[in-house]
Amino acid sequence: MSASECVWLCIALLILSASAEGEPGSGIKVVASEGSDIILPCSLSTKENIEQKLFDWKKVGPNKQEVFMYDAGTHYNNGRPGQDKNFNRRVSHFPLELQFGNASIVIRNTKMNDSGDYMCVFPRLQPEQTFNIQLVWRDSDGNILPAEEPQVSHTGERYDITLLTTVTRTNSNVFHCVATQEELSHRTEDKLYVPYCATAPKPDITVLGGTESGVKLKCHVGHVYPEPKLQWKDSDGNVLPAENPQVSEREGHYNVTLWTTVTPTKTNCFHCVVKQEGSYQVIDQKIILSENLFKRTSEQVITGWMVGWVIGFLSFASLQLVLIVAKCITIRFNRASGCFGSKNSPSEDPSATGSATSTGKLNTLNNGSVV
Repeated sequence: MSASECVWLCIALLILSASAEGEPGSGIKVVASEGSDIILPCSLSTKENIEQKLFDWKKVGPNKQEVFMYDAGTHYNNGRPGQDKNFNRRVSHFPLELQFGNASIVIRNTKMNDSGDYMCVFPRLQPEQTFNIQLVWRDSDGNILPAEEPQVSHTGERYDITLLTTVTRTNSNVFHCVATQEELSHRTEDKLYVPYCATAPKPDITVLGGTESGVKLKCHVGHVYPEPKLQWKDSDGNVLPAENPQVSEREGHYNVTLWTTVTPTKTNCFHCVVKQEGSYQVIDQKIILSENLFKRTSEQVITGWMVGWVIGFLSFASLQLVLIVAKCITIRFNRASGCFGSKNSPSEDPSATGSATSTGKLNTLNNGSVV
């Protein structure tokens, strides 16, 4: 946490704690924005030290939830059991403020279901003291938005109300409509997510060249927020198989690259499609490949195969020649059959005259001696 954030937090704590002081049972309303960190204030007007006291935070409702309990140094964040799992690792207190009677807590990364009524109770004080805090939302940033005059109509005792507002882009683009019936102490709300138009640039497409499988293409989008999703498609809108995208991020903006290898189609037209979460806009960049590019690719593959075959054959022939020169093998021509064969052909009778001499010479050659 930076120094400026720390100062702001301390100021907010002092303001809210001051408003919490007074007669026990008094109610406080705290307006929060979804996803933010908020402070629920609770402080004794006597300012007495509560380091060895017990205070308990509960959420009031049909299903009561244990939010945070402190008892003379033990609490839910240092081993004490019993905290509701919804608040696990999200709630903390202010240890240095306990000596001044401050039992306020912080709820981090607030959620919609956190809204409701809370109680801060000192059950061992005489008399027992209870503080009530209401946590509510307006829009996702906690602001009450300007709106036109409401349109009201009624039939008998039933009312229909329409309220119009114009919104601009926010951090989350979530907006809440809140309806309150004060006489019945009833409040209800609904939220709406408003997508925005993306401003990402068109992607860059690069032809990387031919491979054995086809022509390899690269699509790149740079310096974009939020993170874009890239797809390769053919002219019929079919998603083409692609490699895993390469994604990098710098200062909140993203660079994404996606590769694919394509084969000839009826049109040889291929599209790189960019989508961004929360946006209706789809950005499309296409490329049409020449038929000759695929022909050249095939010719390159065939030529490469032939060159490889020739090189392999020449290598084998060279190896045979080296072995003959080194007298590791001998070749003779059989005039009767017109075929090549070794001097010691398996068809010859090993018991014939001179076979032992030939075997001896062969063993001498294998031992590396000159005959």
